[in-house]
Amino acid sequence: MGVLSTLIRGLRRGADRMSEFTSKRGSRTHNKGRGARPTGVLLSSRKFVAVKTMIPEFVVPDLEGFKLKPYVSYQAPAGSQPPLTAQSLFTEVVAPQIRRDLEEGSFSTEQLQRYGFQPTQDGRLFKLYPKNYVR
Repeated sequence: MGVLSTLIRGLRRGADRMSEFTSKRGSRTHNKGRGARPTGVLLSSRKFVAVKTMIPEFVVPDLEGFKLKPYVSYQAPAGSQPPLTAQSLFTEVVAPQIRRDLEEGSFSTEQLQRYGFQPTQDGRLFKLYPKNYVR
């Protein structure tokens, strides 16, 4: 959409519709916010209850006596290692264990938990099915 058509549309529909929608333009109770996630739930009685597990906790290590500085120069060379993917992690960690068990004859499809496979998602922080899939 070109500049001229946008300008004509703004004149035809009114300039107020073209301006950015901020919290100042909403009703008294409207708060657009800044994209932060809520740290609790809003009950039907309009009461906000803070949930301790929803509050982010930042774990900062003790850096006393640490010699490196937090700044990385833009002139620093790019890293030499390729990015870590699920495939590369599998081939480096799990595949040698499976290959060794196949050679020994102790590999069993019923004992896949030895290699980190978990058949259920119980107790996981991020469950893969069905809640996190886009519907």
